[in-house]
Amino acid sequence: MTARPQITAPGADPRSPGYAPAFVADVLDDALAHDCRVYSITGLQGTGKSTIAAQLVALARERGVRAMALSIDDFYLDHDARVRLGHEVHPLLATRGPPGSHDVALACEVVDALREGRGTRLPRFDKIADRRLPRAEWPVVDGAELVLFEGWFQKVPAQSPEALADPVNALERDEDPDGIWRAYCNDSLARDYAPLWSRLDRLLFLQGPGVDQVPEWRWQQECTLQAAHPDRAAMTRPQVLRFVQFFERVSRHGWPLLPEIADRTVRLDASRRPID
Repeated sequence: MTARPQITAPGADPRSPGYAPAFVADVLDDALAHDCRVYSITGLQGTGKSTIAAQLVALARERGVRAMALSIDDFYLDHDARVRLGHEVHPLLATRGPPGSHDVALACEVVDALREGRGTRLPRFDKIADRRLPRAEWPVVDGAELVLFEGWFQKVPAQSPEALADPVNALERDEDPDGIWRAYCNDSLARDYAPLWSRLDRLLFLQGPGVDQVPEWRWQQECTLQAAHPDRAAMTRPQVLRFVQFFERVSRHGWPLLPEIADRTVRLDASRRPID
C-alpha cells in the first residue's frame, strides 16, 4: 500500500500552513487598492488557490472587510446531469472538471447577488460523493464586500478547431479518438463562460512551474482531502493520474497565455513559493 505523504498547505513560511502572511497581505492590498468586489484567483490544479482564498477571507475580516471565498468547483453540474451528458454526447462528459461541467448560469446568479449585497444560498459540492449537496444544505450569506473567486481556468480562451485534432494525452487518444469530447468542452468554453468571466473585476494568476507539476500537486490535494475525511474513500493515485488528464488540454493551452490575460501574475516554484 502506498504511503500517503503528510501535506501542509503551500507557502513560503514553513512554520505555518498556507502562503506566507506577507504575501497574503500583498494580495489583499492588491484587491482593495483596485476597489474589487470580485477578485479572482486562477492557477493550475494544486496551486493552492483555495488555501490562499481562505487566508484572504480571514485577513480581510481582521481588517473589518466582509469577505467570502467562492470556487468554480462549487458550481459543478450534479452527478446525474453529467451522466445524462455522458449518454447523450460522450461518456467522458460524466466526469466533472473540464469546461462544460459547470452550471454557469447559477454561478452568474450567485456572483450577482453577492456583488449587490443581497442574501443568497451558496452551492456546495461533495467531491468524494461526486454530487452537489441538496439546496437545503447550502449556507446562506447576506452578501459580501469582497468575493475571492478561485478556479483553474478563469478567462482561458477556447482553442481553434484545428488545434483539437491531435490528442494531448492517453485519455484523449484512447477514449476520445474522434475528438467529440474535447470539441464539446472547447465549444462550451467559447460559448458559455464569457458572461461569468465578465463579472470578475481583477484576475491574479498563480503561475506554477508548468503542467507537468500538476499530477504531484493534485495527489497532495487528494491526500489532504482523505486526511480530512478518513472514514470515506478518496481517489487512489492511479485514479488521480487519470483524472488530471481531463484538465491537461486547457491547462497546457492556458498556462502560457494567462500572463497576458491576467491583471497580475505571480510565479511559483515547485514548492509553491512565490518567486516574483
